[in-house]
Formats: sequence, C-alpha cells, structure tokens
Amino acid sequence: MRSGLALGALLALALPRLLPAASLDLLQGAQDRPDPVETAGQNFPGSAFFFAQGAFDPVPDAPAAISDHVLPLDKVQAAPAAIFRGLTALDGYRALTCLTSAIYYEAANEPDEGQRAVAQVVLNRVRSPLWPDSVCAVVYQGSERTDFKCQFTFSCDGSMARLPNAAAWVRARRTAQRALNGDSYAPVGTATFYHTLAVRPPWAASVQPVAVIGAHIFYRNPGWNGSPDAFRARYVGRELISGPARTSWPVRPAAPIGAIGAAAPAYSAPPSPPVALAPDWMPAPALPLAGDGLPPSTIRPEYRNTGRPLL
Repeated sequence: MRSGLALGALLALALPRLLPAASLDLLQGAQDRPDPVETAGQNFPGSAFFFAQGAFDPVPDAPAAISDHVLPLDKVQAAPAAIFRGLTALDGYRALTCLTSAIYYEAANEPDEGQRAVAQVVLNRVRSPLWPDSVCAVVYQGSERTDFKCQFTFSCDGSMARLPNAAAWVRARRTAQRALNGDSYAPVGTATFYHTLAVRPPWAASVQPVAVIGAHIFYRNPGWNGSPDAFRARYVGRELISGPARTSWPVRPAAPIGAIGAAAPAYSAPPSPPVALAPDWMPAPALPLAGDGLPPSTIRPEYRNTGRPLL
C-alpha cells in the first residue's frame, strides 16, 4: 500500500517534466485564449472547417490566392476557353436564362468570384462528355425527379416558385453573359462539382478538391476526366428546354416526430407575426409557412440561427 502511494507521488512530481513544454503551455493557456470558431462577428455557417487542423491545407504547388474570397487547394489547369453562342436568338436567350438561374439560385449572395465559379462549373459540364451538351440540359438535369436528387437542387425543390430579387437577378445575368462570351474563370480549373461548406456529401471523397471560393468547395474528377483534354465536347448551340421538367413540387414527406432530419409539417395557415428571439440566444420558433404549396424548411431547429449576427 505504502509503495503504491509512493509511486503515485513520484509520478505526480515527474509527469510535468515528461510533458513537452508546448503541451504545458496549451494546458495552462487554454482557458485564456478564445476559440476562433466562436468569435462573434467573424464566423459563418461552415466556418469551423477553416479552423480544423489540416482540413484545407493547400498543396505546395498550389497558386497563391488571387482574392480574399478564393482559397486554392490544388494546382489547376483552366478548361479550354470557348464561346457559347446559340444557333438562334431563342437558343441564345434560353442559354443565358438557364445559366442566370443557376448562378442566382446557387450563389445570389456570393461575391463575384463565387458566381463566376458556379458559372464555370456549369459550362465545364457542357464541354465534358459525361454531361449533356447544352446549357439548359446541364442546369436542369434530373429536374423531373421527385426524390429531390437533381443535379442542381434548386431545380427540383421548389426554389424557383419564388420570384427572384430584381437587382440580384441582373447581377447574376451579367455574370452569365460574361461566361457565355468566353471569359473562363481559371481558379476552379476543370471543376465539375461543388457543395457548400455547411454539408459534406458522400461523393466528396471520390473527387479532388481544387479551391474554396466564397461559401463553396469546388472539385474536379480524378484522372483523365478531370484533365483539360477531357473538355473538348462541342457546344451544340441548340437549347431544347428552357426550364425544369416539373412546374410543381411535392412536399417532402414528414418523418416521425422526433426523428433525425424530420421535415417540418406543411402549413396552410397564413404566417403569424414575427416571433422575437428567446433570451440567451435560444433557437427561435419556426414561423408557419404561407399556403403557397412550397416545400417547408427542413433545417433542424437547433441550426436555424446559424450564421445570424449575435445581438
């Protein structure tokens, strides 16, 4: 018994000498240093990714950042430049409108770099043999599906039933016209995929990240399908569709109450007056939706305040 107590005392005296000085410093100062992820006014949905050790370490030969909104993750080669001109005025109008819709509904609040990157992904797909050969067909691929797994979510989840903001639409249209005129956006290279920082889709592990631009991470295919030589398909110039295959969208089926990811119930009553936030920054109650037939929000209650400025 006495020998055990003596051994414990000896370890208590020796342990600080066995720990590296840096480790002791971390232990002693942990209470005094604020967590950068929780710094009010400096974070946003998904910002924790940037503070995760090694999460977005650029490769040694990655190009230097050209903007505060661009974080290169890999050395990229720009896709071959091309002008996307419709065979007729109607084809050109449809291509411009479809690309504008993709930019608006995917990146309306993004900086110019973010909007140009989204446009480049759409046009990269048009030039790749792995996707359709027209702008509208790429944008609305899978829009006929009822399982909400279309290529661009806005085309099959009811987002387009809401009228766009006029000023933001004009801005997105300007970006689309610039891209169709052949002004490629090099920082995304041959990227054909992206997702927001707030999610981690299962396919992300099978493709190569190339850059974080705005609130999206962009990826290219590995191997030959991600090389510039794979983007030589000719733009046919014929736009046979001008919008999503569906013009009405079913409401997501509600999961059992309490289930993870359960959808909010559909409401038919008019919205009630705004509800003030509860004290101590508790999640605000969800407001009923108007009877417009649009899908309800599927954001879980504990995440509904994410990204809002602290009061």
